[in-house]
Amino acid sequence: MLSTRGRRPASIVVEPVARGLLRIGLTPNMVTVIGTVVTMGIAVLLIPAGHLVWAAVASAVFTAFDMVDGTMARLRGGGTKFGATLDATCDRITDGALFAAITWWLIFSYQPHPSLIVASFVVLVASQVISYVKARGEASGFRIVGGLVERPERLILGLTGLGLQGLGVPYAIDVAIWALAAGSVYTVLQRLYTASRDRQAEDRIAPPPGTRDSDPMGANAR
Repeated sequence: MLSTRGRRPASIVVEPVARGLLRIGLTPNMVTVIGTVVTMGIAVLLIPAGHLVWAAVASAVFTAFDMVDGTMARLRGGGTKFGATLDATCDRITDGALFAAITWWLIFSYQPHPSLIVASFVVLVASQVISYVKARGEASGFRIVGGLVERPERLILGLTGLGLQGLGVPYAIDVAIWALAAGSVYTVLQRLYTASRDRQAEDRIAPPPGTRDSDPMGANAR
């Protein structure tokens, strides 16, 4: 939802940063990898140790690299297919690291009701599935735009809940996790429904390689 509406307001801050990084010789792909490594380090080191406020603030800052690298690519005349693949892959890695670290902290430090841990695992898995449905659908020619809980909403809710919990607000992380679990499951179903209503949804696809129907030699051998 925010990913389709928030880019233009954010560009006021992001563009000067992107221009500065280009001037010092960094490439969009370098910024993607640096942001991923630093964000992963913040998540897996600070969150399990209980430094929730610092983890939330630092993660929010370096997650902004996700917009900076794309802006850098645009300023250089446009991104590349490899750059887009690298960016999407790194997004999945950082999301997985963040919510895995939160789940670790819940289990070993927060010790909540087991249902909250289940909800956290739902968020961890669904965050990957939401992006996969879009990627696989678009590879099939579908147009899947938007959704209730996309990556910006996921990060805002998760990091806000984490930071508020670190500041002593009771049940802040509980509310964030449950909201994300419900919203993420809804978004998976929402995107699958969008795909099912696409005009190409009933088009036939070729059988996978190695099956009898895809192998004329095999068919003749019968």
